[in-house]
Amino acid sequence: MIKVDGIVPALAKALEKRGYSELTPVQKAVLAPELGQADALVSAQTGSGKTVAFGLALAPTLLDGAERFSQAAAPLALAVAPTRELALQVTRELEWLYELTGATVASCVGGMDMRSERRVLERGAHIVVGTPGRLRDHITRHSLDMSALKAVVLDEADEMLDLGFREDLEFILDAAPAERRTLMFSATVPRSIATLAQGYQRNAVRISAAGEEKQHLDIEYRALSVAHPDRENAIINVLRYYEAKNALVFCNTRAAVNHLTARFNNRNFSVVALSGELSQNERSHALQAMRDGRAKVCIATDVAARGIDLPNLELVVHADLPTNPETLLHRSGRTGRAGRKGVSALIVPNSARKRTERLLQNAGLKATWAAPPSADDVLRRDDERILADPTFSEPLKDDERGFVGELLERHGAEQVAAAFVRLCRGSRSAPEDLMDVAPFTPSREKLAGEKFAHRDEAPSRRDDFGDSVWFSVSVGRRQNAEPRWLIPMLCRTGGISKREIGAIKMQQEETFVQIAADWTDRFLAAIGPDRKLQDNIRVKRLEGTPDLSRAGYQPPQPDKKPHRGKRPFDQDAPKPKFEKRAPSADHRPAAASEATPWAKKPGKPKFDKAGPPKHKKPKKRPE
Repeated sequence: MIKVDGIVPALAKALEKRGYSELTPVQKAVLAPELGQADALVSAQTGSGKTVAFGLALAPTLLDGAERFSQAAAPLALAVAPTRELALQVTRELEWLYELTGATVASCVGGMDMRSERRVLERGAHIVVGTPGRLRDHITRHSLDMSALKAVVLDEADEMLDLGFREDLEFILDAAPAERRTLMFSATVPRSIATLAQGYQRNAVRISAAGEEKQHLDIEYRALSVAHPDRENAIINVLRYYEAKNALVFCNTRAAVNHLTARFNNRNFSVVALSGELSQNERSHALQAMRDGRAKVCIATDVAARGIDLPNLELVVHADLPTNPETLLHRSGRTGRAGRKGVSALIVPNSARKRTERLLQNAGLKATWAAPPSADDVLRRDDERILADPTFSEPLKDDERGFVGELLERHGAEQVAAAFVRLCRGSRSAPEDLMDVAPFTPSREKLAGEKFAHRDEAPSRRDDFGDSVWFSVSVGRRQNAEPRWLIPMLCRTGGISKREIGAIKMQQEETFVQIAADWTDRFLAAIGPDRKLQDNIRVKRLEGTPDLSRAGYQPPQPDKKPHRGKRPFDQDAPKPKFEKRAPSADHRPAAASEATPWAKKPGKPKFDKAGPPKHKKPKKRPE
């Protein structure tokens, strides 16, 4: 039996029965002698055993030295959780933890029958677990008696504030007795949590569970660089490669959840969806399908997936990147629990590499940057699974011997093996063929105790670009072409990154772009046989280096008055430094006497004794 000072013996027996051999850091922290019966503000990451932790911390307060609870009447403790799934999960955890104490645990969550919950509360309960909105309804209707409360627990307090439950939480805490114990558990402690704690706790002990980062040791983080059109195909290959018992795919919107669910259903994946538009009954059926093996993939939004506990969850896929480090940790914390290994894979389009790098660094995580599994990788992994199938190690049964002999006699061993391989491969969805992308190396390395040491970013000049091929793009200065929108277009359509683009020489009617030689074939294959980037913007491969000295040259036409702003000029002559443009408040022209001393009167210009002004040679126009 686990022997830790401060733990109630009945709970120690329940932990031993459950298979616990050692407590987690946060569970040990809440049992520290210095905490006693004081309020506490505890920060610990998702999956670190917080539910058992506050169950252990509450037991001495609720039992008050007794071994078992007396007859249930008004609740002694109230636990508040942000979502229905998390509240029901907390209820299940507290039921087995307090089983030997005779405690009655009731749940009050939105989406359930409120009349049934009212009848349960009337019969009496020692501990009530619920969501903020439903608990407030019961308090308002006087079906939840708060007079005997000894303790209130706020689980995932930061998430409840993010979801807009501050008013409900304040209402619940104001309705609770003043002489109570208040425990707050939160993954992070922003200013909003500190303010709430200051207003509703008394001399709270601040606990930051030491070693809480260890949860990440069981999670392998992988950042997979993909071309933007291949995002969904990459997710399919990741799911096929790992063949996880349970996989969770995160999206940022309900529309994305519905889209991926429809596509994966068509690809023969056993998939369910979780989003805010589902009823509680539909959500419960979806989660039960994941738990009993009828479904293997769950596609969910962040809010819908809060608090769900899938024991066999081995893979988390971020179809849409998280918006902040906390969301990344919450998502990934669904896997890698209780000593089990898990994989957290981020699908990173080329345009989001830098943002993903910052996201990982702000979360304090190290990820392996790689390409997603290719079709060959998936098929190779399928073959490995076939060879490792435990069926091959089972002895031949008597009732199988006769038919096996008949098969071998009729078709031969080789044909029977081939048929077996076809059956195995045919039962799975075919992997997708992905476009190759350039490998990504994180550009910033953070040294211990120091700021980022250096930035390995591409230099502005690409004199050492190496072997390359020049392409002509059918837009130039006359069409207001600019590198800031031309480069993303090349990357998006051509399946390349900025690292594969060298010099860009912009002319009047066309632009010359330098592409790395080893990416030329893939670039041409990505843009297609019509050689179009977008609309009427065409791409043409050049042989050799373009003649920049005559490119875009237009002979002067003296019989026609040149149009303002589009005056042709000889490319061999020095180019003007600035273009003429209409005056504005930010660009006021110099006085006439300063800009052109002879502009006041027509005729021959007048110079002083120093002679005519000497014009400096204009600087080279930036490319």
